[in-house]
Amino acid sequence: MVDRRPLLALIPIPFLVLAQAELLASVLSGGTGFLLLCLVIGLRVLVWWGHREWAHRAAERTRARLREAFLRSPGTRAGEVATLVTRGVHDVTPYVVGYLPMRVLAVAVPLAVVVRLAFADLTAALTILATLPLIPVFGALVGAHTRERTARQWEALATLGGHFLDVVRGIGTLRAFGRAGAQSEVVRELAARHRAETMSALRVAFLSAFVLELVATMSVALVAVPVGLRLLGGGVPLHTALLVLLLAPEAFLPLRAAGAQYHASAQGREVLAKVSAPVESRGQAPPDLGSSEIVFDDVSVRSLRNFSLRIRPGERIALVGPSGAGKSTVLGLLLGFVRPDSGRVLVGGVDLREIDQRRWLEALSWVPQRPTLVPAALSSGEQQRVALTKALDRGEAGLFLLDEPTAHLDAATESLVLEAARGFTRGRTAVIVAHRPALLREVDRVVRV
Repeated sequence: MVDRRPLLALIPIPFLVLAQAELLASVLSGGTGFLLLCLVIGLRVLVWWGHREWAHRAAERTRARLREAFLRSPGTRAGEVATLVTRGVHDVTPYVVGYLPMRVLAVAVPLAVVVRLAFADLTAALTILATLPLIPVFGALVGAHTRERTARQWEALATLGGHFLDVVRGIGTLRAFGRAGAQSEVVRELAARHRAETMSALRVAFLSAFVLELVATMSVALVAVPVGLRLLGGGVPLHTALLVLLLAPEAFLPLRAAGAQYHASAQGREVLAKVSAPVESRGQAPPDLGSSEIVFDDVSVRSLRNFSLRIRPGERIALVGPSGAGKSTVLGLLLGFVRPDSGRVLVGGVDLREIDQRRWLEALSWVPQRPTLVPAALSSGEQQRVALTKALDRGEAGLFLLDEPTAHLDAATESLVLEAARGFTRGRTAVIVAHRPALLREVDRVVRV
C-alpha cells in the first residue's frame, strides 16, 4: 500500500555525510578542499530536496490508494469511513515523508560513521557503538505507551466522527422527537474524551522527545570529552579529533529524528493498520459454494451462545429473533469480521479462519442493515435500493448475506425487490436476517436465534 521507492534516493546520503565531515575537518585543520566541501554540501541538499519531492508525491499516491481501499472496504462504519478518508489519510503523510526515511537513515548513517571511525579512532568508534543502542532502547520503552495512547486517541476520534455523522443525518428525526439536546450532550462528551486522549498522547510524545534528546546529548558528550582531552594531551591529531567531533553527532542525529517522527507518524500507522487488516492475504482458496455445506459448530461469541446450524448448498434461510439475540453476529461470522470465542464455522469442511479472507469476500455478496454510499445525498430507502441492486447484480457470488434488506422500503418497492431477489438467489445459498413477514415467505427455512 505504501510506495517505498523514494527511499532509493537516500542511498548517497551516508557517503555524503562522510565526505562532508572529512572535507570540513581538512579545511578547519588548515588543509585545502573548500570548493569541494561546498560542492558536497550542495549535493547533499539537492539529494535531500529531491527525496522530499519524490516522497511527497509517493504520499499523495498512497493517500489515493487508501481512500479507494477505505471506500471499498466492507464492514466499516459510515462515520469511521468519513474519518478515515478525510483526516485519516492525511495523517499518513508524516509516516511516508518523515518516519520511513529516518528509519532507513537511522541504520545506514550510524553504520557508516562507526566503520569510518574504526579506521580513524577505534576508541571513539567503540564508544559510539556502545552508546548507540541506548536511544532505540529508551525509545522502545516510551513507544510502548505511545502505541496504546495513539490507538485510544484514534478510537475516540472515529467514535466521535461516526456519532456526529449519525446525528447530522438524523437531525430531523431527533428534533421531531425532542432528542436533539440530549444528542448534543453526547457529542460534547465524546469530544471531551477525544481531547483528553489527544493530550495524553501529546504528553507521552513530549516526554519521549526529552528522553531521546537527553540520551543523545550525553552519548555525544561521552565521545567528545575524551577526544578533547586526548587532543590537549597530544594523543590524537587535530584532523582526527575534528573528524570524530563532526561525525559523532551525525551518528545520533537520524536516531533522534526517527524517534521524533515516530510520534508524528503514530496516527498514520493506525490508519495503515485499518486498511491492512481486511485485505490481509493468507490461507487457502474458498471451497465451491455451489456444492459446499456451511456449518456452525457450537459457536459462542458476544450474545451468541452454543449456536449450531447446518446450511445446505443452495438453501435460503431466514434468521429471526429479538433484537440483540445475535442475528447480525451470525452474518459477521460468515463474513469473517467476527471470530468465534469457541466453536468453529466450517465451509465445505474447512474452518473459515483457514480461508483467504480477500478471496472469501469476493465469493459472496452482502447488504448491511444500514448501507452507506460515500459520497451520496440519498435517502435511507434510496441507499438501500442501490445497495440491493449492486449486491444482486454480482452474478459470480455463491453466497448472499442480507441484513434486513427491505427495512427502509415501502410495501410496493419491497414487493419488486423480493421478486428480483427470488430470481437472483435461486440455486444459491442465502442467509437473510428478517423481521418482515414478506421476507419469510421467500426462504426455504426459518431459524430462530
